[in-house]
Amino acid sequence: MTPTPAAQNAAAAIVAAGGPVAYLRNAQALPTQFPVRPEFTNWISEQRSWRESVALLDQSHHMSDLFIRGADAARLLSDTGVNSFAKFPANAAKQFIAVNHEGYLIGDAILFHLEGEAGADDDVYDLVGWHMVLDWVQYHGETGGYDVRFERDPNSIARAAAGGGDPTLYRYELQGPNALALLKTVTGRPVPETRFFGMETFEIAGVTVRSLRHGMAGMPGFELFGPWADGERVRAALVDAGEAFGLTLVGSRAYSSANLESAWVPSPLPAIYTGEGSEAYLEWLPAARLGSLAGSFDAERIEDYYLTPYELGYGRTVKFDHEFIGREALERRAAAGEPERVKVSLVWEPEDVAAIQRSAYEAGTPAKFLEFPKARYGQHQVDRVLVEEETIGLSHDVGYSVNEQAFLSLASLDPAHAEPGTEVEVVWGEEPNTAKPAVERHRQLRVRATVAPAPYSRFARENYRAS
Repeated sequence: MTPTPAAQNAAAAIVAAGGPVAYLRNAQALPTQFPVRPEFTNWISEQRSWRESVALLDQSHHMSDLFIRGADAARLLSDTGVNSFAKFPANAAKQFIAVNHEGYLIGDAILFHLEGEAGADDDVYDLVGWHMVLDWVQYHGETGGYDVRFERDPNSIARAAAGGGDPTLYRYELQGPNALALLKTVTGRPVPETRFFGMETFEIAGVTVRSLRHGMAGMPGFELFGPWADGERVRAALVDAGEAFGLTLVGSRAYSSANLESAWVPSPLPAIYTGEGSEAYLEWLPAARLGSLAGSFDAERIEDYYLTPYELGYGRTVKFDHEFIGREALERRAAAGEPERVKVSLVWEPEDVAAIQRSAYEAGTPAKFLEFPKARYGQHQVDRVLVEEETIGLSHDVGYSVNEQAFLSLASLDPAHAEPGTEVEVVWGEEPNTAKPAVERHRQLRVRATVAPAPYSRFARENYRAS
């Protein structure tokens, strides 16, 4: 496959490849990279820390920020998000979900209302996460006649490619059973009982720190952020005080697998390739931000990869109290009452996981290499889930949790096969092998798996029984 010129737009790259599926399945993009140290000790101990003590994760480098300012900032977000904006004051946050005109998922991100009031020129928001949603919002803001101003701070890989420079903000995740006690020590006051996704302001090491009440894999914690210049001072204070609480620095290998325990699907394929307005959008979008598509699901139609927000458990977020892109399509789906696929966890059969690894030592072509702890080998991982020979769903992300001592994937399954305890099979590997850099010569294998709740947590079940 011919490399894509860096300046080429997405529309041209897709035409040259013969269509979106052909482009994405053979894209020369590397799998998602986290530009932080892979391990500080070892990923197994680092995974355990957010269950057993307290974990400090540096999110400053792998996520992008889109700062949105201006009199129409709130209107733009309301027009592009399925969320309700009836009550969203300054110093608040929410998970922001966007869909296309046909009601299929673009993606999700965290939206912070930093300051100002809706409709005021000094109204400021920060949309944080993968670039898919940020691109979508910025495009509509730039082309839709909105009175808004954008400042984009890409992740550190993209920033380095553009000439370097420091991030605008530091962003640390503090998670685990000892997180609140550590915060009490470094702030000098009891940690307020902030609701989930509520915001709070602290003083740490003499500087003001903003925070988001967050939880990872059922554990309490906060996301801390502020100006980049203050970051090292805050980090040093956390590390110094954290020694008494068993604080563990967590690298990218362990961090990349944390979503398997919380059941968040980080990068579903965005529904940008077809539908109303897609041609203009793809002409605006740089080809470098298309990513890659990996896995055993190999459909000819790109639409077969699209998801609705309901399939990933975002139905509770959809509010029909405002006009937004995709509202009519989602209302039609709701009125039709057709069953949606259900998000579940799949617990892979240990013998079959071992067979994948054992194939590397046997004669013949081995199975697709299974990386630990995260096994995803494209930006968008989509594997077939079968009952007998029928495809009954898609597996979106896959990896190992030492806390559960299980190899897990997150999947969306037809309701008839989504009950816990149902036995299914996941097809692992590609046939034919594609030309992505992370795809070596391999053969497909079927892996037996058992349906379980999402999030899947033996820890939570054991504590529930104990109480």
